[in-house]
Amino acid sequence: MADLFAYNAAGFDDPLAMLYACHDRMRRQLDTLERLCRHLPIHGADAEARRAARNILKYFDTAAPNHHADEEQSLCPRLAAAGGDAAPELIDKLNAEHHELTALWRELRPYLAAIAAGMRSVLPPALVRRVRGAYLAHLEMEETELLPFAARRLNPATLETIGREMARRRGVAMPQDVPHTAPLQRGLPGASP
Repeated sequence: MADLFAYNAAGFDDPLAMLYACHDRMRRQLDTLERLCRHLPIHGADAEARRAARNILKYFDTAAPNHHADEEQSLCPRLAAAGGDAAPELIDKLNAEHHELTALWRELRPYLAAIAAGMRSVLPPALVRRVRGAYLAHLEMEETELLPFAARRLNPATLETIGREMARRRGVAMPQDVPHTAPLQRGLPGASP
């Protein structure tokens, strides 16, 4: 039972689990996108549709690019250094798929922005299927090839470095990154206000 929620509870101290957890969130957003596509012809750009479009936009405008950067800037350079002959092909595949996903997002984004603004009430179903299919195939590749490869090849110190970079990318300080200072004196007897 504990494994059901392992990825959702991941922290930056376990960057590979964080990447898996991001995949779970991405799948939920893709499911929302599919439901939105079915919702719009019946209900139009109602409040629920606008809210769903805003949430999808927020996720794919911020979290998804951070996820790609985590892989391209933090994970892949370490894999290239430690991965042997198999790493370059896997890294090239990852980068090519990221470029394809970015292009698909750019095509889909204006539709979602218009829905979020209440100015459009339809999503092209063929485009939604293409976007969803490409993302799901990419997540599958990462989960069956990239992340297991990284788990086999990267040592704990390298994973710790990757986790720190992921945290910094999001503006989150890791406990080890916070400088140790003297405890606050405020509120102690005799301390100046």
